[in-house]
Amino acid sequence: MGADLIKTDGSGTAATAAPPPPPSASENYQRSIVDFDPPKKAKRNKYAFACAVLASMTSILLGYDIGVMSGAAIFIEEDLKINYVQKEVLMGILNVYSLIGSAAAGRTSDWIGRRYTIVLSGAIFFAGSLLMGLAPNYAFLMFGRFVAGVGVGYALMIAPVYTAEVAPASSRGFLTSFPEVFINAGILLGYVSNYAFSKLPVHLGWRLMLGVAAIPSALIGLSVITMPESPRWLVMQGRVGEAKRVLVRTSHSEEEAELRLLDIKEAVGIPPECEDEIVQISNSKKGGSGVWRELFLHPTPAVKHILITGVGIHFFQQSSGIDAVVLYSPEIFGKAGITSSDMKLLATIAVGLVKTLFILVATFFLDRVGRRPLLLSSVAGMIGSLVALATCLTIIDQSSSRLMWAIVLCILSTLSYVAFFSIGLGPITWVYSSEIFPLRLRAQGCALGVLVNRVTSGVLTMTFLSLSRAITTGGSFFLFSLIASIAWAFVYTLIPETQGRTLEEMEKMFGRYCRWRSALKELEDDDKKLVSNEVNGAVQMAEGVVAIGNRQG
Repeated sequence: MGADLIKTDGSGTAATAAPPPPPSASENYQRSIVDFDPPKKAKRNKYAFACAVLASMTSILLGYDIGVMSGAAIFIEEDLKINYVQKEVLMGILNVYSLIGSAAAGRTSDWIGRRYTIVLSGAIFFAGSLLMGLAPNYAFLMFGRFVAGVGVGYALMIAPVYTAEVAPASSRGFLTSFPEVFINAGILLGYVSNYAFSKLPVHLGWRLMLGVAAIPSALIGLSVITMPESPRWLVMQGRVGEAKRVLVRTSHSEEEAELRLLDIKEAVGIPPECEDEIVQISNSKKGGSGVWRELFLHPTPAVKHILITGVGIHFFQQSSGIDAVVLYSPEIFGKAGITSSDMKLLATIAVGLVKTLFILVATFFLDRVGRRPLLLSSVAGMIGSLVALATCLTIIDQSSSRLMWAIVLCILSTLSYVAFFSIGLGPITWVYSSEIFPLRLRAQGCALGVLVNRVTSGVLTMTFLSLSRAITTGGSFFLFSLIASIAWAFVYTLIPETQGRTLEEMEKMFGRYCRWRSALKELEDDDKKLVSNEVNGAVQMAEGVVAIGNRQG
C-alpha cells in the first residue's frame, strides 16, 4: 500500500511526489482505514450454483419414482391382480436395489470421477424406466425396478458429494441441500403424473406413468457432461493445475480459490509450495485404498464420531416415517375417510406441493440459521404432527360415524408433518453427511450413509401395510413419533454445528461426542486470535502510513 502513497528514488529514500501535492496525514489515515475495512459479503457464485443444480437434478429421478408409485400402484394392483404383500414389496424394493448402486458409487466415483458417475446414474435409470414402462407382467416389472434402483443408488450418493466439493464454504449448505429440493420436485411431478394419466385405460396409464421418467434421465445425463470435475477429486488424481482452474471459477475470488486449494493439498499430502500442474500421488491417497479399514477396524475417535452421526442422521431421517407418508398417502387418506380416487390423488398432490415449497424455504436458511437449530425445530414439529395424525386416525378407526373434523385434522397433520420434515431433517441429512467426512473417506462414508438410508426406507415401505394391519395405521404413526423423539435427543447431544466451517476443518470438531461444544469453542478461539492478529497488523500498517504522511507533511 505504501507504494501507492509515496515514491522512492534509487537509494530507497522517500522523494517528494510531483503535483498534485501528496495527500495529508488525515487523508492517508482515512484511506488506510478504508483499505482494511472488511469486504462486503460476496454474492453467490453463479457457476457453482449452476454446477450444483445440474448435479442435484439426478435426485429428481428418485423423487419421481417415489411419487409416481404411490398412485401407479393403485392401477398396477387392478391390472396385474397382485395382493397387498406384492404391492408393498413392489413399492419398497427399489430402496433395497439402490443399495447396489450406492455401495458401488463410492469406489466408482474415486475411479472415474464424480461427474461421470452422475452420467452413469442417469443412463442406468433411463434403462430401468423403459423396462418398467414396457413391463408385460409383475416379474418383468420387478426387474425394471431393479435396474432403476441401481441408478437411484448411484445418484443419491454422488450428487451431494459432488456439490459439497464444488461449493464454497459460505454457500455449501444452500447448494448441498439441492438434492433434497429435486427429490421433492420429483415427488410432486410423480403425483401430477398420477393424476394426468389416471383417466387413460388401466393397462396403459400406469405404464406411461413409469415410462416417461426415461425422458428427464436422458436429458440430465447429457447436460451433466458440460460440468467440470470436482476439484477435490482432481487433486486426489494429481491434476492440481486443472483443480485450481475449477476452484477459481467456483469461488468468490482468486484468494478464496487459493485458500481452498491449500486446504485440499494439505488433506491429500501435497506440499503447499508445490505449484506443479501435475503431481504424482500415491495410490493410498487417491481414495478407496484402506478406507473401509479406517472407517471400521481402526477409526480415530473423530472418525468414529463422524461415522455415528453420518449414519445415524440417515437412519432417523427414514425411520421417522417420511417415505411411508409420501408413498402410502392415498392409503392413509383412505383410512382417514376419503373414498374417491380423484380426491385421494388431489390430496396427495397437496402433500407434494407443501413438501416442495417448504424445502425451498429451508435452502435459504441453511447458511443463515445453521444446521442444529433447523434440525431441532424440524424434528420437534414432526413429533407433534405425528402424534396428532396418529390420534386422529385412531379416533376415526374407533368411530362408527364419519367425523369430518377428524378427517380435516388428518390432512392438516399430514401436511404439517411433511412441512416440518422439509425445513430440517429432509435437506440437512444430505448436507450434513456430505460435509463431515474427511476427504480420504468422503465417497465411501457418504455411500455408507445412503446405504443405511435406503435399507431403512426399504424395510419401512415394504412392511408398512403389514404393520398397519398388525397395530393399526394410528399405532404405526405413534411408533414413528417415538422414533422421532429419540432422533431429537440424538441431534441435541451428538451433532455439532458445522455452519461456515471448511470441509477440511470438520475432523477437528468431532471425537468428543457429547462434549463437542468444547471443540467448537477452541475453533472459535483460534478464529478470534487470527482475526485479532490481522487487525493488529492492519493497525500497525495504518499507523506506519500515517507516520509517513506526517513526515511528508
